Amino acid sequence: MRIGHLLEHAGNSEGESFQALVDRPGVRVERIVSSGMCPSPAGFWYEQAEAEWVMVVSGEARLRFQDGERVVHLRPGEWVDIAPGEKHRVDWTLPEGVTVWLAVFYA
Repeated sequence: MRIGHLLEHAGNSEGESFQALVDRPGVRVERIVSSGMCPSPAGFWYEQAEAEWVMVVSGEARLRFQDGERVVHLRPGEWVDIAPGEKHRVDWTLPEGVTVWLAVFYA
């Protein structure tokens, strides 16, 4: 058994950190902590083979999709389900503060 807290030790450093909470065949759950404004690097797009369900637990973030038409602003409790292979990037997180995400990757 493993026990943890999503908000514990969040924001102790600048940048992004990733922590696998569950990693089993067909599903991976990660806690992502973005400290300070953490946009994806210029020209970089996430494109995963699996689907990704992601929710902002605390803070705020803005995701942009490569189609150029969709921008999603997420506040605490809001989530988005991203299809496999759908290119997306982080445009913005809170410039001063911490954004904590919960991401579920599944087949």
